[in-house]
Amino acid sequence: MTIARLPMRLVRSTALAAVFLKELVVSSVAVARAVLGRELNSASAIIAVPIGLQTDMGIAVLANCVTLTPGTTALHVSDDRRTLYIHVLDAPAPDDVISDIKTKFERRIREIEQ
Repeated sequence: MTIARLPMRLVRSTALAAVFLKELVVSSVAVARAVLGRELNSASAIIAVPIGLQTDMGIAVLANCVTLTPGTTALHVSDDRRTLYIHVLDAPAPDDVISDIKTKFERRIREIEQ
């Protein structure tokens, strides 16, 4: 890594941290509502999320972002490192969950990897 690339990585890492913090707050409120609500209307699921990250560090960061976000837990990374299996507390539309993870976290992590 050259010194010229360091500021861009710092900017991209800061953007990822900001997105994560926003998702942390939004998810915390959603989980609190689900727990404190009178009716349990969750559609929990285990979802296979295809991933295109190149490094073990990138995959670990993605798995941690997922796990640290309330309502989701990373369960397993496939042996070929192309699929992340996650448990979601409420996933009425699994494709939307996959899209959110890929656009909010994976895309930004991939930019940091470069």
